[in-house]
Amino acid sequence: MADLSSFPITKRWPASNPDVIQLYSLPTPNGIKISVALEELGLAYEPHLVSFSTNDQKSPEFVSLNPNGRIPAIIDPNGPDGKPIGLFESGAILIYLAEKTGKLMPATASGRYETLAWVMFQMGGIGPMFGQFGHFFKFAADKVANNPYPVERYRDESKRLLGILEERLKGRQWIMGDDYTIADIATFPWVRGVDVGYGGREALGLDNFPAVMDWLARASARPASQRGFNIPKRD
Repeated sequence: MADLSSFPITKRWPASNPDVIQLYSLPTPNGIKISVALEELGLAYEPHLVSFSTNDQKSPEFVSLNPNGRIPAIIDPNGPDGKPIGLFESGAILIYLAEKTGKLMPATASGRYETLAWVMFQMGGIGPMFGQFGHFFKFAADKVANNPYPVERYRDESKRLLGILEERLKGRQWIMGDDYTIADIATFPWVRGVDVGYGGREALGLDNFPAVMDWLARASARPASQRGFNIPKRD
């Protein structure tokens, strides 16, 4: 049995089965990325709910694994050197899981780097911009009621990014063509979230991006996605 005692996070969220991947998360767009990937890959894992309502993500135990205090994070008891490894940042975790299994990533070097470019496009663009749009549009609407600039800024930038994704997906089933990859898994939870989480469909004109919406429907309908949307289960 793996010894995870060197990870302080396991004191707050004890592992029932320390021999499988430990997932510390919440079903937000970033969290859903990892639960969906784990489900797609068929890897054994144990989910632990990190509740924002009690600021679990800022607790000393969680910050010991992710100094940035953000979900998701994982511990893999079977790391690349035969020892447990802890990881944070959803993009890094997706790359790690793909390389660990040899799945959800093209086999060619050129395909791999192109996939990583689209993962970084999500990490550096879609995630932060959609998140800021959602914050001002939904959660801080009362604070900017007399100042439309924040909503307009992030709305317009989000629409620009959706336009880039629309052009990429025209005539393609997935971001990389015929193969479903971590680029899709990194991105579609955010497009889904800006609609179902933030209620931004009309404000962003999502229906004006038909290739994106068709791709979102395909990705969301996958059995692994349907399971991953609710892992870990909220209280």
